[in-house]
Amino acid sequence: MNAPNTTNSSSSSMSTTPPTPPPPAATPSIPASAQTRAPPNPNRNPNAPPPLSSLIPKLTAPRRRIPSSSQKNSKNPLPIPTAPPLPPAPARSTPTTSFSHPTRRILSAQDHALFLASPTYDLLLAFVFSLTDAVRDTPVSAVKGDDELSPTVRAVLAVLDAVEEQVVRCPPEDQGGSRFGNPAFRRFLDALGERGGRWMRDVGVGVGAGGEEEEGGGEGEVDEVATYFLEAFGNRTRIDYGSGHELNFVVWLLCLYQLRLLHASDFRAVVLRIFARYMTLMRVIQSTYYLEPAGSHGVWGLDDYQFLPFLFGASQLLHHPYIRPLSIHQALILEQHGPDYLYLGQVAFVNSIKNVDGLRWHSPMLDDISAAKSWEKVEAGMRRMFVAEVLKKLPVMQHFLFGSLIPAVEGMGGEGDEREAGTGVMGRGEGEDGDGETRVVVMQDGMKHVHLNNSWGDCCGIKVPSSIGAAEEMKKRMGGGAQRLRRVPFD
Repeated sequence: MNAPNTTNSSSSSMSTTPPTPPPPAATPSIPASAQTRAPPNPNRNPNAPPPLSSLIPKLTAPRRRIPSSSQKNSKNPLPIPTAPPLPPAPARSTPTTSFSHPTRRILSAQDHALFLASPTYDLLLAFVFSLTDAVRDTPVSAVKGDDELSPTVRAVLAVLDAVEEQVVRCPPEDQGGSRFGNPAFRRFLDALGERGGRWMRDVGVGVGAGGEEEEGGGEGEVDEVATYFLEAFGNRTRIDYGSGHELNFVVWLLCLYQLRLLHASDFRAVVLRIFARYMTLMRVIQSTYYLEPAGSHGVWGLDDYQFLPFLFGASQLLHHPYIRPLSIHQALILEQHGPDYLYLGQVAFVNSIKNVDGLRWHSPMLDDISAAKSWEKVEAGMRRMFVAEVLKKLPVMQHFLFGSLIPAVEGMGGEGDEREAGTGVMGRGEGEDGDGETRVVVMQDGMKHVHLNNSWGDCCGIKVPSSIGAAEEMKKRMGGGAQRLRRVPFD
């Protein structure tokens, strides 16, 4: 008889399900972000509150903001102006070539529109932009000695030195502290007029290719070119100066190019030596005679007097390794590099003639431009501004002069035109131009011209005292010592 199988019976009795253990005590909830931050501590009391470090939100990189559709299309809608290639200069004048005394031909909005569509506009724009391109990434010191300069460039520099000598010979009159234009400026311009013809011949105007004087003495050629030169230093009646006079100096250089006295190979020296010398000369003239700003926009303008130093200077700094647009706020940068770069030198001069410290107070437009990311953006903006604020401004261009070298186009008015002889409103339909702005013809300085009825006084509006005069008078009151700029209280 076999024994019963106790193993199977015992195993079957032990295979019953054990009792379920009691659930653990409830614990405070922990944020999911905290749970992922640190692993649980097995030795921590489950009834204890969570550590505070686990409740601090996890630091993450800020999300990249997706630009809206309006921000994607926020680029400047105005294209960067371009100009056709600068045409070669025409053949040098012959005895039968006729020259003419430059006169005003832009007398209305219609005349201005004809100019903007003319070959002369393209020629002027091509010349200015060619000068701009010639000095890309090039400091003033790159043109070292006079031996590298052409005879015409050296002759022009000698003429500008002679002009500065006339400033010494025509000292300013005592005005009792007035900050308006000094009447001695008229004597200075008269002295230039007496010597202008001789200076033009020194440069080569009115002289044949072989150095001999042209038939008839070249009087017509000398008169035409000298007119632009004499208009480059300011207005005799108003004793003011502005970007229109600066443009006349550039047109004078264009005349020398048209006469084949200057060549494309001279363009770098034209900007870095001739135009830079003209800038220092004008600062002397402005400081001596307290020239009033012509058509100043106050702090809302780029500069009271000049424009082209900013265009040429931005091209000089186009790919500079460490000078950025924001560097104009650093006095050390302006001091060290101002003589080498026209943009920095002009900013330093603007700072020196203001009685308030800080570009954001006396030149907010320059301050705004300094926020640009690169000099490429600054230069592109200066090209747009030159076209929009100089060439396309009727109050500026109505004083532009046309002759045989810088010709007007058929259909433009003349200073004897009957449209100029009347008084009252000139323009389209009931005194309004296409943009709805009323244009009024007024008599000023012996000639009629157009005024815009806007708030800026672009042309011959309210006389504006010279900021240079204010700075110079402050120096006199301080005994000739260094000028101390006052700071705005909340600066």
